[in-house]
Amino acid sequence: MSTEEFITIMNSGEPIPAGSPVHAKMHELSQEAIRITMEINNSYHNHGELIALMTELTGRPVHESFGLFPPFYTDCGKNIRMGKRVFINSGCKFQDQGGITIGDDVLVGHNCVIATLNHAVEPERRADMIPAPVKIGDKVWIGANVTILQGVTIGEGAILAAGAVVTRDVPPRAVAAGVPARVIKLI
Repeated sequence: MSTEEFITIMNSGEPIPAGSPVHAKMHELSQEAIRITMEINNSYHNHGELIALMTELTGRPVHESFGLFPPFYTDCGKNIRMGKRVFINSGCKFQDQGGITIGDDVLVGHNCVIATLNHAVEPERRADMIPAPVKIGDKVWIGANVTILQGVTIGEGAILAAGAVVTRDVPPRAVAAGVPARVIKLI
């Protein structure tokens, strides 16, 4: 199975049975992501080298305006899409198999988690995975220690307060805080 076929299947939102060929490809890509993130995280890299490593990790060009303070972790890498002037602070963890799209001018705080997979509810199918994308609009500010769960869209210009657990969509120009996150005001 090619990476493109894998991404198409993951982006379909269909459940992924444990032990299936898609699951095997997921494991293969995770091993590549571990290798690349180990390189990012365990040695100093100048800006150009970091852009090259992130381009290898994602499998698509990363804009020269991208910024990252390692360490950074992902268990796939190939289903991350980023706009211009994205900054990711240290300690972030992306589970991108279901797709993570990040718009322009987005700031991601320390230790954020973006998760795009869930498991089946039925105990006999618990190892099956259900992908759903996370979409982050332009000019979003994600505070430190925020967790964004699968299937969530963050509207343009929104702010996610530090420590928020985002379980549902946040409208544009809204400030969301808490566990679970709730809109507390509009900008």
